[in-house]
Amino acid sequence: MDETVIVVTGAEPLDPDAVARLPRNGIVIAADGALDHALAAGLSPAGLVGDLDSISAGGLAWAEAHATIQRHDPDKDHTDTELALAIAADFNPARLVMVSGGGDRLDHTLAAIGALGQSNLTSIPIVEAWWGNQHIRVLHGPGRLNFDVLPGTTISLVAMHGECNGVTVTGVKWPLQAERLEPLAGRGISNLATDEQIEVTVFEGVVTIFTYAPEALS
Repeated sequence: MDETVIVVTGAEPLDPDAVARLPRNGIVIAADGALDHALAAGLSPAGLVGDLDSISAGGLAWAEAHATIQRHDPDKDHTDTELALAIAADFNPARLVMVSGGGDRLDHTLAAIGALGQSNLTSIPIVEAWWGNQHIRVLHGPGRLNFDVLPGTTISLVAMHGECNGVTVTGVKWPLQAERLEPLAGRGISNLATDEQIEVTVFEGVVTIFTYAPEALS
């Protein structure tokens, strides 16, 4: 399908610049209390999922009138973010974008960003996220990804899901050629874009690509 699904998650307000970069015609799914932040940012979720322990009374009332609600028992094995991503995958979209304002729970941050590398998302051609104003892309191997940036953009490649093999990146100050990235190691951290187009390939594994200021163009 050609649809885009946007998953809103997290306990903090969304970054306005990130919201401005979201596709205008995307289907929005909110994870629990993130629905309140979605509404505050001008988004209208079509679905709400989670144990609903953090959503406001006003947000829940809005959802009851305007969205499909999937309520889960608090004693569950998956995070609300994972549940929302599973619903997004059911749409079989061409593009999946997760957006969050961030937060101070490092465990939640790691689990949410890590969830983008789950196997049930491998069939989606484009998987990305905005975490605050940080742009994240996820590439499953074997795969190739091209994207545009402004020269000077900081680019980090991280093997968040285990070892990655055959990692190549071009268009940067320090190219990689068929490298092995160890899990959560620093080999691919803090590269710099020298061209306006970056190409990343990975033969085996899941590589998570972070881009930082000056800004990503797409």
